[in-house]
Amino acid sequence: GEIGRNMTVFEHEGKLLIVDCGVLFPEEHQPGVDVILPDWSCIRDRLADVVAIVLTHGHEDHIGGVPYLLRERRDIPVIGSRLTLKFLAAKLAEHRIKPVLVEVKEGEQLARGPFDLEFLAVNHSIPDGLAIAIRTNAGLVLHTGDFKMDQFPLDKRITDLRGFARLGEEGVDLFLVDSTNADVPGFTTSERDLAPAIDEVFRTTPRRVIVSSFASHVHRIQQVLDAAAAHGRKVAFVGRSMVRNMGLAAELEYLKVPDGLVVDVRDANRLPADKVTLVCTGSQGEPMAALSRMAAGEHEIVIVEGDTVLLASSLIPGNENAIYRVINGLTDLGANVVHKGNAKVHVSGHASAGELVYCYNIVQPANVLPVHGEARHLRANAELAVRTGVDRDQVLVAANGHVIDLHEGRAAVTGQFEVHNIYVDGQTVGGVTEDSLAQRRTLGEEGMITVVAIIDTDTGRLDDAPDFIAHGFEHDASTFQPVIPAIENALAGAAQKNINDVAELERLIAQQVQMWAQRTYRRRPVVIPVVIEA
Repeated sequence: GEIGRNMTVFEHEGKLLIVDCGVLFPEEHQPGVDVILPDWSCIRDRLADVVAIVLTHGHEDHIGGVPYLLRERRDIPVIGSRLTLKFLAAKLAEHRIKPVLVEVKEGEQLARGPFDLEFLAVNHSIPDGLAIAIRTNAGLVLHTGDFKMDQFPLDKRITDLRGFARLGEEGVDLFLVDSTNADVPGFTTSERDLAPAIDEVFRTTPRRVIVSSFASHVHRIQQVLDAAAAHGRKVAFVGRSMVRNMGLAAELEYLKVPDGLVVDVRDANRLPADKVTLVCTGSQGEPMAALSRMAAGEHEIVIVEGDTVLLASSLIPGNENAIYRVINGLTDLGANVVHKGNAKVHVSGHASAGELVYCYNIVQPANVLPVHGEARHLRANAELAVRTGVDRDQVLVAANGHVIDLHEGRAAVTGQFEVHNIYVDGQTVGGVTEDSLAQRRTLGEEGMITVVAIIDTDTGRLDDAPDFIAHGFEHDASTFQPVIPAIENALAGAAQKNINDVAELERLIAQQVQMWAQRTYRRRPVVIPVVIEA
């Protein structure tokens, strides 16, 4: 139901296997939240039964939650490919967690408890993606991870369709399939087809080229490096995550960097503008990312007339307003902004409908569970499976928390755990609730009024006029005079009923101020009453 916080738990013979544990990035209606985690409270008392966490690839929506899960049991083995584990290890070091990492590659098999695992190569927008085949006494499961079927990938590592077909011959009982592009007809464009458009940007830009991408999008950064080298430009990485990840990718030789091409950003600032390429994060409009701060004029890198900003990532649903706000800010500063909407500078990392149908026909699964996508993507994927001949009753469109049993070759939804958004806010995990988010939104949109009243609790009379401290709307010394009689009447009524509890008097004051603000200003501010006994 969303693009993010991917996590699936498989149970067999009393043991648990976790596939992926990612984060979801917050939207505008979730102020102050850093990331959102999966809710694993339903297995918290069974973490001793977890035999491993298996990671399909190194994107944040698949690995970002692992440090928080390992906080609760640090010795869970984490299985993944070389680059995936390298990215994860860097994150875990920041959390001061020393993990148990098990490196695998395509073609290998590994047993963990009652689960026999086989790993197959898939291509995606990050190197080293894996599909996972899980064999148990109860059946064979194939999880694609995020994948596409690029026939001309930059790293020459194609999706292992022969392996998919071999598993299909063996008999796939449950097929978990990436749904992100299920509503897009045809086949996803090859990464190589972007080269002319990227080259055009470098050839025609009179000043700096500033590229914004995910910090893990190694393939796209490789294309940027190649174009920069061809046009005599130096490249500087901007932002901690971008510097870290590209350094790791280069160290492992997933990123091929010509000698002398990459320089420190301080050195880049001393070069002629037409010899500079900057690569930063912020392609989704994240408020604290480098590109957003550049657009707001709050970054050390100042955008000027003649710069070109290249947004080299997809637009994740829910981020549209933030992204267009950044584009408009950059445009106002004089930059030429090139993005997927006006140039062929990005292709998706996910299989389109034609590729998905191809996979269904090759694998011929008994049961299908669409994963990774919003409701429209999941349902579009389900329809594709049905059209290829899978029984409609055996295509499950599940929701977060659903329990699915695979028994004697048939899959069915048999229950549901209650799951919630688990918010990470600074060092706090799970402390932010939907109620506190609602209060934050109210503070941001409606304002706040603090009322300090000195009251004789025996008589219910104000000792002096209340003090009002307001934030979030225009006011002066006389603004709150009309609400004082209402407060006095409410306190007098409370005294007649022998109500002298301070908390109850504060509630009455807050109620009167909220009613007045709604009636006068059509606003519902947060009211914080403070009663001091005279």
